[in-house]
Amino acid sequence: MAFIEPITLAARGVKLVPLVLDHEAGLHAAAADGALWDVRVTSIPEPDQTRGYIEAALKSRAEGHRFAFAVVEEASGLVLGSTSYHDILPDPKRVEIGYTWYAKRAQRTHINTTCKLLMLTHAFDTLGCNVVGWRTDVFNFASQRAIERLGAKKDGVIRGNGLRRDGTIRDTVMYSLHKGEWPEVRAHLEYLLSRSVSSQADVLPASS
Repeated sequence: MAFIEPITLAARGVKLVPLVLDHEAGLHAAAADGALWDVRVTSIPEPDQTRGYIEAALKSRAEGHRFAFAVVEEASGLVLGSTSYHDILPDPKRVEIGYTWYAKRAQRTHINTTCKLLMLTHAFDTLGCNVVGWRTDVFNFASQRAIERLGAKKDGVIRGNGLRRDGTIRDTVMYSLHKGEWPEVRAHLEYLLSRSVSSQADVLPASS
């Protein structure tokens, strides 16, 4: 049995559904909203790479180290973006949340906070995780602010551990949240979501 089994998570008009090839057109349209592939410090697929992006995610799911979701607006059925559990380690019960991006129209809304609350609740309360982690490019300052706003702690920087889409070497900032910290973080996220959606500034272009 896989550590993470297929599941749909839903709240506040947002659904996280397992990413499949049927989401290709929706994912393509979401990435096109804001030409997100032009952002240097992210790994958002270009228009002609959408199918390959999904196929790579499905391959990683079969291998047990990534489980990707499509972020879907319940009312319209439109795909708003994607997010994943990745670097899945069943024995220490640790997962990371990343490969996260949203269409421009979904940014600075309650969408990201809702998705993170859903994924953290599932990770800690259902999967029994001890730690949930995040990583982001050292120059992706918006992502760093968003991860810190969730309540995660900065673990440090891994220097020169990857390549960006333009071929430059990437330094990666690592964050984590431990299960003992989860109750306070959950209360914080629920408080944020209880506020008026129009007053929120909720930005996470990508975290991996």
